[in-house]
Amino acid sequence: MADAPDVQTVETGDEFIHVRFRDPDEFDEIRTPDWAANAARDVSEGAEVRTGDRVGDDDWLVQSVLIKKNVGEEKAREQATKIVEKIES
Repeated sequence: MADAPDVQTVETGDEFIHVRFRDPDEFDEIRTPDWAANAARDVSEGAEVRTGDRVGDDDWLVQSVLIKKNVGEEKAREQATKIVEKIES
């Protein structure tokens, strides 16, 4: 299984804990695709995944993962890392 990129920041919002892996400025476009959320459900129910497309590159990479706030920041970090490993493997 591929190694996930390092977590850059973890921020708690009203509904989600936002676990960022890559700077959004690295991407030309960012989306929250349904297929990625479907893949994330096995790890964390209700998680959302933001993917980004870099200029001049056809690969979409995980930019960040949003985990439901009730799991707590430490567990959100662990779950987000598992989700990125699953998607980018």
